[in-house]
Amino acid sequence: MKQFINEIIEIIKTKKPSKLQLSKIKTKLSKKYKLKKIPTDIEILLNTPVKDIPKIKKYILTKPTRTISGVAICAIMTKPLKCPHVKKGIGPCIMCPGGPDSVFGDVPQSYTGKEPATRRAIRNNYDPYLQVMNRLEQHIVQGHIPDKLELIIMGGTFPSFPKKYQEYFITYAFKAMNNFSKLFFNKKGFDFIRFKEFFELPGDIYNEKRTKSIQKKLLKTKGKSNLKKEQLKNEKSNIRCVSLVIETRPDYAKLKNANEMLKLGCTKVELGVQTIYDDVLKKIKRGHKVDDSIKATKILKNLGFKINYHMMLGLPGVNRKKDLFALQALFAYEEFQPDMLKLYPCMVLKGTKLYKLWKKKKYKPLTTKKAAELISDFKKTVPEYCRIMRVQRDIPTFMTEAGVDKTNLRQYIEELMKKKKIKCRCIRCREPKLKEPSKKIKILERHYIASGGNEFFISAEDIKNDLILGFCRLRFPSQSLRKEITEDSAIIRELHVYGEAAQIGKKGKIQHKGIGKALIQRAEQKAQMYFRSKMVVIAGIGAKEYFKKLGYKKEGPYMVKNL
Repeated sequence: MKQFINEIIEIIKTKKPSKLQLSKIKTKLSKKYKLKKIPTDIEILLNTPVKDIPKIKKYILTKPTRTISGVAICAIMTKPLKCPHVKKGIGPCIMCPGGPDSVFGDVPQSYTGKEPATRRAIRNNYDPYLQVMNRLEQHIVQGHIPDKLELIIMGGTFPSFPKKYQEYFITYAFKAMNNFSKLFFNKKGFDFIRFKEFFELPGDIYNEKRTKSIQKKLLKTKGKSNLKKEQLKNEKSNIRCVSLVIETRPDYAKLKNANEMLKLGCTKVELGVQTIYDDVLKKIKRGHKVDDSIKATKILKNLGFKINYHMMLGLPGVNRKKDLFALQALFAYEEFQPDMLKLYPCMVLKGTKLYKLWKKKKYKPLTTKKAAELISDFKKTVPEYCRIMRVQRDIPTFMTEAGVDKTNLRQYIEELMKKKKIKCRCIRCREPKLKEPSKKIKILERHYIASGGNEFFISAEDIKNDLILGFCRLRFPSQSLRKEITEDSAIIRELHVYGEAAQIGKKGKIQHKGIGKALIQRAEQKAQMYFRSKMVVIAGIGAKEYFKKLGYKKEGPYMVKNL
């Protein structure tokens, strides 16, 4: 490996190869030195002597697959706390694994301890500061500068947790982003050499001694702070939280909960709807009704939140026909209309009441084949304004007893769709990914009614290649729930531009080329056409500076502009 590194460094310094040429050189040298595998670009960079890093760094960049959606993801997990309806003596839900004192040990409710985010949380003692630092380290090692971050809070019904804990958890997640910026960025940009030395790279990431050494250094930088201070810092930080996502149940997404989430900086809510059948909700001991989901959806949308429904397929008391109808009803009825979906085929796990039913042969879960068939049939009806985020949980199949037995269910679905000649029109299926879009871009508008309000999905699209490059969700709310949202207000609930994430202040293939600005201008024009004189934007803490440049100013948790 050492000989390989020495030779490839000299080749890069003298020949300055293209990405394709470098790939061929790596293959040739790997054979020459009889390496077991071809080293990745980041492995080369991590093994490069410090003096040579500045000379070869620009030629060593990994593929941007992790940030192709425009932002980098950072999922962190809260400590194991009892689910609120366990405390009430109703639950847990019969299919829900984990929780304190579970068969999997003390793990967050609904998890097994083997999911990537849970393992990272356990490794970092559920400390939000250490978890975010660890995830940022991973992004850099994968070759990405995660300066635009979507922070996802996992681990249970977050709004049900003690308020002090909620505020502490979010404060130190923000502080980690701010301190990472302070530690590893300078006037010239990212300081890779300092990063490499601090995180003792290259090194064995599974080495407990190394992990404790790094955690000890990081905890020295933690210090004390408060939420407002860290939010204010994050507005101009090198690592900015452009989206904060909180998971909750519909019965913990009432107006008081929603206002608390706004205070924390939340912009997106993942809502555990699970099903639209009250009898099924009762059977699984869910502890809420469909009406709670409808009310929560209306409140959240009228406050500007983006909404991601969690739907569980193959629950007890539901057959294929009922499942398909439930999914299609999400867009047939204006009371639902989620912006995003996570579809979870129900799995049987030890320690659950569902496991006991399955053992007694009183429950039969969806197989991989049946789940793929159901989801593929649903996908042909999904509207252009919805994004299907996931089609299965990230619980490893070796932890399950029955149900979907493959981790690549999405691949099975795609293969089935090709056979059936089904084309999905959801946002995810039309993202540019690594495709180069054409120069002809059209701004399109789609209107629909949702929770009593008017929704406009304004998108920038490459019609020729059927690609969506960006979009804006504009809403005329059906009720005013806060003083910032007046009767003559319109709300921008989401602005997103796809493509490889471009660093703040620099142009990418799609990002930072004026698409976002054009979408906002169209939204403002649309609002004025309907005599709306105020635009309200629910902007992530790290996105506020962007809107300031477009004439918006802070008002409460929002960015606002008089039209």
